[in-house]
Amino acid sequence: MTVAEFQKKFGIIGRSQQIKDLVDIVMQVAQSDISVLITGESGVGKEVFARAIHGYSNRSDKQLVSVNCGAIPEGILESELFGHKKGAFTGAIDDRKGYFEIADGGTLFLDEIAEMPLTTQVKLLRVLETKEFMRIGSERVTKVDVRIIAATNKDLQREVDAKRFRSDLYFRLKAVTLNIPPLRSRPEDILELVNFFAKNYTENNRIPEPKITEDAVDALLNYSWPGNIRELKNVIETAIALSKSGIINSEMIIPLLSTTSITEELRNLPVHLNRSPEALDREMIYRALIEIKKDLMELKNYATKNSSEFYSPNTNISEVVPMDELEKQAILNALNFTKHNKRKAAKLLKISERTLYRKLKEYGIE
Repeated sequence: MTVAEFQKKFGIIGRSQQIKDLVDIVMQVAQSDISVLITGESGVGKEVFARAIHGYSNRSDKQLVSVNCGAIPEGILESELFGHKKGAFTGAIDDRKGYFEIADGGTLFLDEIAEMPLTTQVKLLRVLETKEFMRIGSERVTKVDVRIIAATNKDLQREVDAKRFRSDLYFRLKAVTLNIPPLRSRPEDILELVNFFAKNYTENNRIPEPKITEDAVDALLNYSWPGNIRELKNVIETAIALSKSGIINSEMIIPLLSTTSITEELRNLPVHLNRSPEALDREMIYRALIEIKKDLMELKNYATKNSSEFYSPNTNISEVVPMDELEKQAILNALNFTKHNKRKAAKLLKISERTLYRKLKEYGIE
């Protein structure tokens, strides 16, 4: 199978040399059982590569089980991974298999591995080394044959240095490391992705495929895409949904890009590199809150000076934005700013993580 055939079969879109080189490595390692660590910014398509590795492996006839380690509360993650016996804890009303048993013979994809608690990391390392574990509340050892693929948008070496991630587990996971480059470093892939998303969206919704003008293409190519492929997909689908003429130009595209401008502004601000990652995170959040407060103050001043315009009976209905749209946009902004770290996004929005997940499901945000 050629690289191009592999990309077509497993949905890896891109003609850049970086992507072709990654696919070549995937084809070499997929059919072994070696652990693979996939790194890269949020939204670059790490799960797509994980599925390709499994699909091209000798385990492809078995199950690929995907687990988002950052989405499962710390208190139940161990039970989700290793299962439990009836009565092992309050609420354990029956025996339950964990993801390791479900994936037996296949592949377990551990996304956001850096979010895994240290106590669970110890047990994960033991399973990787011995291929056996015990369900919570059980005294019987269970043996499994599972290939591990892990992914993270964090610098795991930095997490190890900060004592938030075990060094022995890190070295065990990084037998083969695939670093997916951000979209801004491979602009030659943008148009191919645009055409792919546009075709998929129009076919699924049974509508004509729109024409994308040259100025719209220029806007797409000149943007830095902090949200990477996920952001590009959202922009294209939103533009098509809002288009009434079947033509997408720069006037439609640019407002959809501007929602993440605050991220770009903050990225260029100086930071002191000798501070801890936690301090840097706090500073970025504080700066974002300051920028948001400044924007709100400007809106308040504008409203005070121009109250007659806001309450004019001649106001066009198109100027009225429903509250749910404002809420959805606020969530998208927070996710883009935190590079899809839902825990930090919830803090920015001043809501609980559980409420954020409910809102994501309600608005269909992936």
